[in-house]
Amino acid sequence: MRLVQGDWDAKGLRIAVIVSRWNELVTKELLEGAVDQLRLCGNVDPTVVWVPGTWEIPPTARALATSGDTDGIVALGCILQGATPHARMLAEDVSSSLMELQNATGIPVSWGVLTPETQEQAYERAGLKLGNKGREAALACVEMVKVLRQIKG
Repeated sequence: MRLVQGDWDAKGLRIAVIVSRWNELVTKELLEGAVDQLRLCGNVDPTVVWVPGTWEIPPTARALATSGDTDGIVALGCILQGATPHARMLAEDVSSSLMELQNATGIPVSWGVLTPETQEQAYERAGLKLGNKGREAALACVEMVKVLRQIKG
């Protein structure tokens, strides 16, 4: 039996974190969680790229994934649900684009984009009550880089 299993040793990995400025009170907390977790895993110098909003994450991720200088990407944002379908459409488009990107390039893109119904839920998921989803996305990114490397040999 061949076992393929990642770990959280991020030493030497070139990890980029893309973070949306929209809803910055929340995304700043997600970023702090992600960067802190990467440092705890041995990645002391991740690349951090700020973008205006969640809509701008996919083209930025594509540029990073195709640069040859990135092993994995952590996408962080916060799309608050509202009375119109705009937020749902945005979340679907961004998630589809990022999934397509990682499938096309083989560079893992972890999802740290919150889609809460309220500001309170956003704060809870950014570290106030339910853990920090930025931290979780960073761990998932590191683990997937390691899994894919094992599969490729």
